[in-house]
Parts: sequence; C-alpha cells; structure tokens
Amino acid sequence: MTFYVLALLIGIIAGLRAMTAPAAVSWAAHLGWLPLASTPMAFMGFAYTPFIFSVLALGEFVTDQLPQTPSRKVPMQFGGRIASGALCGACFGAAGGSLVGGIAAGVVGAVIGTLGGAAARARLARAFGKDLPAALIEDVVAVVGAYLVVTAGRG
Repeated sequence: MTFYVLALLIGIIAGLRAMTAPAAVSWAAHLGWLPLASTPMAFMGFAYTPFIFSVLALGEFVTDQLPQTPSRKVPMQFGGRIASGALCGACFGAAGGSLVGGIAAGVVGAVIGTLGGAAARARLARAFGKDLPAALIEDVVAVVGAYLVVTAGRG
C-alpha cells in the first residue's frame, strides 16, 4: 500500500515539474533506493538515465521562468505531466509489485499536482505581485518533495 501512496505523491511532483519527478526516481533507482532491477522499469536505473533526466529537469527550471512558456494546463503541457506521473508511478508500482496500480496512482497525482500547483502558484504570484518568487517557491517544493518521496521509498 505504501507504494501506491508514494506513486500518488511522485505524480503530484510531476504535476508541479514534469522532469523533476523522473530525475528523482531515476537517481533513486540508480542508487539502489528503488528496487527496479528485475522489473520492466529497470532502465530508469541505468548509468546514463539519471543524468539525462537531470539535464531535462534543469532545462525545465529555466524555461519555466520564460514569459512565452505556455500554461501547464494546455493539452501538450498537461499531457506531458500526466505521462511523467505515469512513468514515475509505474516505477513505484513495479517496485511494489503492481505496475498498473502505480501508473494509475501516478496519473491521478499528476492531475492533482498540475491543477493544484497552478492554483497555488497563481495565488502566490498575486500575493507577491509578480510570478518569479512564486515560481521559485514551486521549484523548491518540487525538488524537496521529490527527494522526500524517493527517500521514503528506500528499499
């Protein structure tokens, strides 16, 4: 049951930052914190996977601050967050013996994180009078949250 909760939580992180969640999950798999070696998700722990996702996550932190970046609620952005939540949820599900259950929990979490994160960021941006502080707070919440989720799942 713990793996379902972790899959839901990492899905929420994917809704906040689509590439932060898979970067954290990939590092957890690579470091042996998330036992994926004998599952279909084993590729997440391969030697180069965490570095690839980390570069993508860093790029996302930069592009998120750009004024021309579309809303996370447009279909392409929303779909990417759902896919990321599904991937990360699948990893926790596979480690817990239920790939499909993990995918479902990750998708639900991604929807919650996408919509809830957008609402929270909008409120923070209004409170600060500009978006940048709200975006940076969201970055910190995503990184710290991802770390807490993957360390809670250490095998």
